[in-house]
Amino acid sequence: MPSTIGILVAILAFSPFTGTQELSFVLNKDEVNLSRERMRLIEALYRGEDSKGRPFSLRAGSAVQKTSAEPILNMTALSARILLNDGPASILAQRGSYNLNRETMRITGPLAVNSTGYDMVASNVELSLKTKTMQSFGPVSGRTKVGTFRADRLNANLETRVVRLDGGVHLRINQNAVK
Repeated sequence: MPSTIGILVAILAFSPFTGTQELSFVLNKDEVNLSRERMRLIEALYRGEDSKGRPFSLRAGSAVQKTSAEPILNMTALSARILLNDGPASILAQRGSYNLNRETMRITGPLAVNSTGYDMVASNVELSLKTKTMQSFGPVSGRTKVGTFRADRLNANLETRVVRLDGGVHLRINQNAVK
């Protein structure tokens, strides 16, 4: 037994000098490629339930936050789906910017909303997740069960589902649609 321990100690003591290949490297921080963005996501998908237990999903084709000093997350190819009491609803937009500090989503360009009984297209809108409101910074148009509408601006309370149209409002009501 003592001879076995002696042989093992000898092998361990002389093994660094046996000439086997050793791998080592030095990492120079000046030569490492750094990302220009703080965060970059491709095909991001978020699923969950709202405060009323209704399932929803949010998808972005891409999301980029340039720096941690700038609380803006720029996103493209946006879509959202939620199961409401009266059926499913979906929202589509090409691009938007989420402000992490203010919890607002500003959509640049058109935003399409589709649900059971109505659809709407609004341009340049901002949604506030804190106050559950939406306002447009451009023209809006849409269709409901009773007709079509268009206006210069829109203000909406998403919780109470009350929509207010301002400036150059045009309504076309289908009299046969109301029963």
